[in-house]
Formats: sequence, C-alpha cells, structure tokens
Amino acid sequence: MKPVRCAIYTRKSSEEGLEQDFNSLDAQFAACSAYVASQASEGWTLVNQRYDDGGISGGTLERPALQRLLGDIDAGRIDIVVVYKVDRLTRSLLDFAKLVEAFDKAGTSFVSVTQSFNTTTSMGRLTLNMLLSFAQFEREVTAERIRDKLAASKQRGMWMGGTPPLGYRPDGRSLAVVDDHAGIIRSIFRTYLDLGNVRLLQDRREVDGIVKPMRTTKAGRSFGGGPFSRGELYAILGNPIYIGRIRHGKTTYAGLHPAIIEQEVWAAAQRQLRENGRGNRSSPRIRYPSILAGKLFDDRGEPLVAVHANKGKVRYRYYVSRSLHHKGDVRKTGGMRLPAREIEALVIERLSCAIRDPIGLLGSSSSTPDEHDISALVEKAQELAALLRNGRGGLVQTLVGDIIDRIDIGLSEVRIKLHSVSLGRHLEMTIDTQSPSLLITTPATLKRSGLAMRMVLDTGEAAISREPDVRLIGAIAKAHRWWNRLLEEANLTITDLARSEGVTSSYMTRVIRLAFLDPVIITRIVGGKAPAGIDTKCLTQADAISPSWNEQRQKLGFSLRR
Repeated sequence: MKPVRCAIYTRKSSEEGLEQDFNSLDAQFAACSAYVASQASEGWTLVNQRYDDGGISGGTLERPALQRLLGDIDAGRIDIVVVYKVDRLTRSLLDFAKLVEAFDKAGTSFVSVTQSFNTTTSMGRLTLNMLLSFAQFEREVTAERIRDKLAASKQRGMWMGGTPPLGYRPDGRSLAVVDDHAGIIRSIFRTYLDLGNVRLLQDRREVDGIVKPMRTTKAGRSFGGGPFSRGELYAILGNPIYIGRIRHGKTTYAGLHPAIIEQEVWAAAQRQLRENGRGNRSSPRIRYPSILAGKLFDDRGEPLVAVHANKGKVRYRYYVSRSLHHKGDVRKTGGMRLPAREIEALVIERLSCAIRDPIGLLGSSSSTPDEHDISALVEKAQELAALLRNGRGGLVQTLVGDIIDRIDIGLSEVRIKLHSVSLGRHLEMTIDTQSPSLLITTPATLKRSGLAMRMVLDTGEAAISREPDVRLIGAIAKAHRWWNRLLEEANLTITDLARSEGVTSSYMTRVIRLAFLDPVIITRIVGGKAPAGIDTKCLTQADAISPSWNEQRQKLGFSLRR
C-alpha cells in the first residue's frame, strides 16, 4: 500500500499561554496525531515536520508555518493536510478559496478532525464553504458590535483609545490636559487668528523654531520632534476635542475631558477657516489629478505615464506605457493605454474596502490591540476609507501616494502593494517595520477597445459604469421598429422597407439583427455597463448575434449572472 503523507497544521491567534509546557498548539497537534494514527489502515503516515503558527491572526495568509506548508505541498511532499478545526487554517472565505485551489493543483486533500470534512468530495467542499461563510459572518457581526459600542461610548463623551491629540494624555475613559503641550495648542490658535492664514502660521512656527514635542506610545515608540506640517495645523485647528467635545463621524458630543481652547476662540478660528475657503480651487490640475501617477506598472514591469487630451471643454485622461508614450504605435511597441477613471475607480474601491477591515488587512503586521484600541482602530479605518472614496482629488492623491507602494497591471489581475508602516501610521497603529508589504489582488481582465484598453471585472462588466452608448441604443430602437413593421405589414420586403427609411438594404439587414438581442444585454447597454468593445460596429457584424441568448452572453463577454 502506498503511504499517504499527512501534515498537521496548528494555529493560535494570541501569544497568551504559548510559554506553557503543553499549550494550545500542542493540544491541537495531539488530537490531529491521534486521528492520523486511527487511519493507519488506510496508509496514513505523519511527516516529521511540524507546522505551528503561534500568536498570528487567521485573517492573513502571511504566516511562516503556513507558507512553509504551502511550499512543501507545491513540492509534492504532502498528500493530506490535517487541522483541528477549519478556522485554524483561515477565517477568510477568499483566502480559503485560494488555499483549496493550491491544494487541488498539487493533488492534496484537506481534513478537519473535529468537523469530519474532506475536500476530496463535493459535499465536503460545499460544507466547508458554508462553514467559512458563517465564520466570516461572525467576524463582520463582531466588527458591527464594536462600531455600535464605539458610537454609544462616544455619545457619553468617553475617549475610546488610540493616540491622544497633542495637549492631552489618556486618563482612563477620558483625557487629562498636559500643561506644556496645551500651551502649544493655545499658541497655534492665537497665532492663526493674528495671521489669518495657515501657510503663514506654518512659516512663523518654523522661523521661531517651534517643533512638535516628543511623545511616546503605549508600545514604547517615540514620535514627534519635527516641524508642524500644514496638514497637521489644519487638523489641530479643526479638532473639536480642544473645546471639550468628542467627534464621531460628522457629529460631536460633550466630552468628559476638560477644554483647552475657549469657545469664542474656537468659533473665530472656524469662521476664519471657512472664509479662507480651504481647498476651493478651480485649476484642472487640482480638479482632475492623476492620483496613480508614478505607481502603475504594466505586465512587462514598465511604468505607465499619466497623459491627457482635451476635446473642447472635456479632458480625457489615460495611463500609457512609457515606450508607447514615446513611440506612439501600440502595434509596434506593445504596452498599455488605460482610461484613467476606470483604473483609479477600481484601485480606490478595492483599497477602501480592504481598509474597512483593518485587522484582517494588517494581520500579523501589527501588534495585538486591546478592546479600546480596536474600537479606535475601526473608527479610524472607517474615516480613512471614507476619505479615499469621497475626498477631494488632491487629498486622495496624497493618501494614495503615502499608502500605495506600486500597482502591477497584469492581463488577468491587478496587484496593489501597500506600505504597511505608512498605512499603520494613518490608522495610528504600531506596525512591525520588518513585516512584508501588504498585497491586495483583484481579478480584472484587460480588453482592447480601439487604441485604449479597458478594465473588465470577473463579472464581465467594466470597472466603472460608462456613459450609455447613445448611437448603439438608437440602432437597437430602430431595429425593433423595423422588425415590427415587417411583422405587421405582410407584403413588406426588406428592400421596400429600406427604400422607405432612406437606407440601403445591406445596412438594414445588418442593423435589424439587433432586434434579436437578449433583453439582459440590452439592459446592460442602456445602463452603460456593457463590456469593453461592445458598440454598433461590433454588433452589426455578420455573425455577431447568435439565435441563443446564452450563447450571445458568452460570445459578447457578458456575465451569465443577472
């Protein structure tokens, strides 16, 4: 009998109790070993290696032992992976799908001891997917409970953790004033009202040699000591915490902490900020920034250059491979020409979605936060995601430049590599500087449409909705009108109808085929959600429209999902 090589994988989220002689990892390993021994009659044998990940979240695949396990699986050294429970392997349905795909590719099965699941059967696969769906649901419900608790606590004026603003230090569920730092805050407000301009305020503080005081986080990390940036001064001037209030979203509540700034001074500063009209500029460079400039690389590793063209008052922006930009002929040089709005919308959407689950995104890159810090982290993540989705172009460009390292555009996926330390700084969370960069991968296919290439998601739709093709919609309407006339007027021929409509018989024959388009396809076209390259010329080709609606959707690149 051929031996079946079994590897046991164990994991524990926290480091608590790992120092014990017999810890949770050992307990999992013992249970799995006993199960493997019970299958000895089937030829199951245990490999010599142990794959233990202690103190690492299941929300990430970047775990040393797991990566070592995947490497051995890929090398063909393991036939079955044995775990105590499914969630020891992963808590993410998407990550589980990736693992199962890797297992299938190597011909490796997956067994859960306590749940008796085996991925070699279709029922086992279905059950596992259902189980992980509930695990992910539980995680999302937990996050919702934390957000609700955070909102309720802030309504009562409590400080819910995180890095305290300059001028304060944590004091239980409230904040206490740091007198030396409070003097700096009062000076900032006073000088701003005197000068009436944040740029002049920044210059004055640099001339006077005033820098941010050094502070230390609970984890022992020191920060500060440098000059105040303009953004930091704006944040201080607009933070209602200095008048004794706690902000939650767009609402503020009376806080338990003392105020540093008098109400009259605060109100005067807010009036001055409004009068200065911060950020109200009309330059096209500010209104339409290429927020991914310098970050994009094509499938050959070549950088994409931001370019634009104006037609009347309309500006069309693209990201173009450098060689194509210089030589100009895609047929000779290859390369990509991507519509800027589509790739920017796709990146911002994926990035903001990932940031809304900061613990799952950061995983083992971050120190394990306590309950208060989790609440503050979740709120900060929601604010950062909202800024990415709804902020002005210049602000979004600054955030993207700081958070994203590079974006690789493959032919079938987009890979967004993040600066984990920079992201942690925006979330006010301590990140291990030795941790690897974070990676967000999303399936998206490139399809050529004229000289440009469009981003098409795995549903078959474009990355963003476009303006409906008025010409194509008009042609579809004519096709239905012409076909109805042929049905209603028994003796009417194509030639007679073409003559009465003032078109050639050849043109009418090509267009009238549009009357047989699948209604689902027509709905997508009217909504501006047709795949790239679907236009009047494409749909009036001789063999473009099949008699079967399903065949039409498959041939034209429309998802079969409604």
